[in-house]
This record gives sequence, C-alpha cells and structure tokens, in this order.
Amino acid sequence: MKLTIVTLIISMLLFFVLFFGIGFLLNMLLRMSWIMAIIYPIVAIFIVDNVRFIEYFTNFRETIAELGRRIANLAVADVLILSSGLAGAILAGITIKLLRKKGYRMF
Repeated sequence: MKLTIVTLIISMLLFFVLFFGIGFLLNMLLRMSWIMAIIYPIVAIFIVDNVRFIEYFTNFRETIAELGRRIANLAVADVLILSSGLAGAILAGITIKLLRKKGYRMF
C-alpha cells in the first residue's frame, strides 16, 4: 500500500489529536500531568509489535529481539505518525500544567 503525503498528514494529525485528547482527559481525571507521556511508549509498542502480551513473560529474549527488529524496520512515515502521537501526549501534559498554573481547577 502506497502512502500519499495527504494520507500521511491526516494520519499524523489524527494521532496528535487522539493522544492529546486521551492525555488531557487522563491528566484531568488522575491529576498526573505526565501520565500519557509515560504510558505512550507502551501503547506504541503494542501498535508496532505483533506478538501476544503473555509472550513478553514466557519468551522474553525472543520477543524483545523481534520487537527490536520491527522497530528498526519501521518506515519513515510510521515513525512520523508515532512521533506525532507522542508530541500530542507531551503537549497534553504541558497544557494541563499551564492551566493549573493559571488557576483552573479540573475535577
């Protein structure tokens, strides 16, 4: 499947907005400003990886080696899309910090 520049831009925007929104809501509800930025790498691993979660405990070395290969073989477009999701999660933390600093109280 060929990824066009329009599809790439829309995908990046969707990942940014999705993880900004999820991060913003989690930050409001849990009162932990960086929770989504901490959880995001785990989410990204589940997006990239193709093995079951239990295999991380039963076949740790092989699973980590396979994960490393899959991350190394990511296309530039995939890295850009995943990076925009991380940027959204980080910006959600920054936004919540600024809002709390200015006196807004959320839940």
